[in-house]
Amino acid sequence: MSRFELYSPEGMRIDGRRSNELRSFNCNINTHPNASDGSSFIQQGNSNVICLVKGPMDPSYSTIKNGSGAGQSTSIDEPTLNISINYPPFANNDRRKKLTKNDRRLTELSIILTKCFLKTIVLKNYPRTVIDVQVTLLSFDGGLLSACCNAITLALIDAGIALYDYVTAVTVGIYDQVPLLDLCTLEENDLSFITVGVVGDSDKLNLILCEDKLPLDKLERMIGLGIQGCHRLKELMDAKVREVGFDLLNKKQ
Repeated sequence: MSRFELYSPEGMRIDGRRSNELRSFNCNINTHPNASDGSSFIQQGNSNVICLVKGPMDPSYSTIKNGSGAGQSTSIDEPTLNISINYPPFANNDRRKKLTKNDRRLTELSIILTKCFLKTIVLKNYPRTVIDVQVTLLSFDGGLLSACCNAITLALIDAGIALYDYVTAVTVGIYDQVPLLDLCTLEENDLSFITVGVVGDSDKLNLILCEDKLPLDKLERMIGLGIQGCHRLKELMDAKVREVGFDLLNKKQ
């Protein structure tokens, strides 16, 4: 698709959104209560992601040993966080592009997410333990890193792991002079974009990834739009967590 079709003169994108609008967002937690300590499901547009969290547990029970799992710890007395991203062949619309578990791209994303959440988890509460995080893509239509980040946040909350705050992420691209929020695959293929991750309702960036050339004078506007989008996602995710929490509380009464 030509890049001139991505944004019309009337201000409409190829899927009917405005430049500052998010894709349809749906999320849920505790989706696999018997298979993990915490689980979540994220739907951002046509991207669907499932995340399972096991732990904190003794290191001998860890199931992630290699592949795209990136295990890191800041010290001996703090937990080891293992994040594994599974990208099955059926998740991609383009059959020519196949990512395996040992793909370098998935390994890089696992390391980025691990560094991000090691700053978010209250590490002192889980000394000498292991936290395994397994992310599986059911379908992909843009925003790979941001969807994984949002799913991991909800799964960690469902597992009862203490966080300083939510970490929400979204992609922002640039079309001529106009920043576009929350890109789909067609937009990502033709536009330069960044992924922005924000802590809670603040303007603190916990994650930022740029793999394309961008004009420096446009970067501030893109980050500002990304922060606004992350705040909206945080509100939606927080509302779902509170809804599930109230339902569990009512069942116990």
